Amino acid sequence: MNAPLTPPAPKHVPANAARKKALTIISGVVLVGLAWGGYEWFGARHAEATDNAYVQGNVIQITPQIGGTVTAILADDTDFVKAGQPLVQLDPADAKIALDQAEANLAQAVRQVRTLYANNGSLGAQITLRESDITKAQTDIARATDDLNRRQALVGNGAVSKEELNHAQSQLANAQNAFASAKAGVAAAREQLTSNQALTDGTRIETHPTVMAAAAKVREAFLALHRAALPAPVDGFVAKRTVQLGQRVSAGAPLMSIIPLNQLWVDANFKEVQLRNIRIGQPVILTADLYGKRMEYQGTVAGLGAGTGAAFALLPAQNATGNWIKVVQRVPVRVALDPEQLARNPLRVGLSMEATVDTTDQSGKTLADAPRTASQVQTEVYAVLDTQASAEVQRVIAANVGRAH
Repeated sequence: MNAPLTPPAPKHVPANAARKKALTIISGVVLVGLAWGGYEWFGARHAEATDNAYVQGNVIQITPQIGGTVTAILADDTDFVKAGQPLVQLDPADAKIALDQAEANLAQAVRQVRTLYANNGSLGAQITLRESDITKAQTDIARATDDLNRRQALVGNGAVSKEELNHAQSQLANAQNAFASAKAGVAAAREQLTSNQALTDGTRIETHPTVMAAAAKVREAFLALHRAALPAPVDGFVAKRTVQLGQRVSAGAPLMSIIPLNQLWVDANFKEVQLRNIRIGQPVILTADLYGKRMEYQGTVAGLGAGTGAAFALLPAQNATGNWIKVVQRVPVRVALDPEQLARNPLRVGLSMEATVDTTDQSGKTLADAPRTASQVQTEVYAVLDTQASAEVQRVIAANVGRAH
């Protein structure tokens, strides 16, 4: 039979080798700790990061300024439109009738005011005529007085009959009556001229109150007619179209939205404990889930919110209750994006982002301390209509004003 197997004798590890292994492990732990500490001291402690960040932008609602029936829809979801391009057309028939009526009223007002200015000349001529009547009446009075005086001197010797004397007296009385009538006529003519001048002094036909009131109605009707075509206020992409052909819409009803994708920013929601070192103007590195880590956006802290998200929630938390549990609040930090990067790698409203703020530079402010000096966004689309309305008013006035006044 074979002899039973005996276990091998245990190896004896030298004490120096065991100590060396322990020192190696300890050294590795220390190095890792030093590396981590160095990273925290030189890098991580100067950065605040969050993945609770989302792309935001201006969502411009297209709403009609007048009511009407939709006769054409000229843009649909995902379409790119230019500023001033018509999007929706409303039925302009009623507005066209109102404009024609307003233009007719303006033309009539201009001609009526022209009559007022013309009356100033005719009333002045009447005053001149009445004044000549006064001169003639004065001459007649002088002649009748002389005739009467001569006849009165001859009455005593019988050279002039009683009847002839009465006739001379009648002529003098008639001359005096004519003089009084001429004076009254001059006074009346002057009053008429003064009354008419009160309607025309200090104005021209174009600036007369009656004409200006009628011109305002023309502008109102002109704008109403041209507002039947709804233009795009800015360049952008159409989204959320709800309007349908033949729909009767009222003023202010949302029909579609325009989103300018070149005016985007990121709202990064940092915890309240992370805001200690965040300042306006600090650089931000952002990555989007859309492109992944291969695309890093260079941003800048543009401002910090004036309240937490919970403070502006539709149903804010009621913390004065017996079941209160502390929840770490978050404050939105607005991050401005580089326009060139945004043009090369476009984003969409609502996309998820990761944001890391470099807090090394602490020279900035936590809150803006100066008001904005210029408009953030603006459009000149609607100003064109006002200019066109003024031109239409001038056209109607020029067609009815006649010669220059």
